[in-house]
Amino acid sequence: MRRIALAAAAALMLTACGSGGGSASQELSKDPVTLRFTWWGADERHKRTQQVIDIFQKKYPNITVKGEFKDWNGYWESLATTVAANDAPDIIQMDELYLASYAERGALLDLGTASKHVKTADFDKSALDTGIVKGKQYALPVGLATYAIVANTDLLDQFKVKVPDDATWTWEDFKKTGDAVSKAGGGKVTGVQSFGFDAGSLNIWARQNGAALFDEAGKVAVPENVLASYWTFIKDLATSGVSPAPSVTIERAGGPLDQSGTATNASALATWWNTQLTSLSAASGSKLKLLKLPGEAQASSPAAYYKPSMFWSISSRSKHPAEAALFVDFLANSQEAADIMLTDRGVPANTKIRTAITPKLGETDKAAVEFLDTIKVGTAPRVTPNGASNLEAIIKRHTEEVLFDRQTPEQAAKSFIKELQAEIDGA
Repeated sequence: MRRIALAAAAALMLTACGSGGGSASQELSKDPVTLRFTWWGADERHKRTQQVIDIFQKKYPNITVKGEFKDWNGYWESLATTVAANDAPDIIQMDELYLASYAERGALLDLGTASKHVKTADFDKSALDTGIVKGKQYALPVGLATYAIVANTDLLDQFKVKVPDDATWTWEDFKKTGDAVSKAGGGKVTGVQSFGFDAGSLNIWARQNGAALFDEAGKVAVPENVLASYWTFIKDLATSGVSPAPSVTIERAGGPLDQSGTATNASALATWWNTQLTSLSAASGSKLKLLKLPGEAQASSPAAYYKPSMFWSISSRSKHPAEAALFVDFLANSQEAADIMLTDRGVPANTKIRTAITPKLGETDKAAVEFLDTIKVGTAPRVTPNGASNLEAIIKRHTEEVLFDRQTPEQAAKSFIKELQAEIDGA
């Protein structure tokens, strides 16, 4: 349904391009201005966001900000409909999967034209690059995450398996550590929770092999042999008992976080985003530690990268782009706003804000921040192309095919590229 709505909107957005009449670089109006601001999230986020809006309105009494919020499932259909109807909210909480779809059809403002009011001096270039489409800054990252291995050190201690040296370890070391845990676990605990169900692990695997999932033109660029090696490794983990049987893996992959092997203390090592440490720790009740990715020491350049939790974008049809830019600047750079939102939208991408709020965070959130601050990241991956927003469902399906022996890794690689490219070409 989400994709259908987006596709319908995409066709109509071709007529909805261009400026709303104002300039993002003009002086702020002294007349009453009303902005609409849309986001997705749960009740706690709505409450915090409204508090931020209240402070902004007190500081700029001629600007009224009306919040429009939904849960994830209803958000994208609603946004597509309003954009298609030329009635888009002024400020939009954007996700990486949909950024290219909206930017390439002219639905978003180039924030480079709003630099008078939106300051980005406290953002790393590699973070800002995550919001660039075809050379223009269409989105400002709100929070950042990076891929990591979460190790259950209680389980490793219990089975007398040393915590690996993550400064040097390889994927073979990862497998050996997992194998030691599986053998000591007596069938109740496996060393590794299988991966292959999100874009993070596939991106990392491709980048460590000198490749990329997409090229700059938005075509699928990952070579078949690299994809085949990815699924061969995942299959080998299951066959050797380092990861659970395929039926168990698929059941866990389809469940919520608190049913994962990490959360239930059924697997000692697993791939996660660093920002998920707090939720996993609360669910497991065990000591969990973030480790750098295997293979990074052997890769010719860092495969790790920043993944934005979400972005701030502005509608290209906003009648008040300067005031919308001012509000985005308040969201991104204001200490007052940061003190309220803390890590609700992820570890802040703004490095100055990140440093300022860290002392106010809990132990696991602090660990996630420290990991992000110390990890060496490479260049930002190309934004997911228009049409590829179904990427993770395609990855998941092919991983299942391999685990259940319905496809060889080589067949899965060929099929994956063909299907994903067709999705992009058909968008």
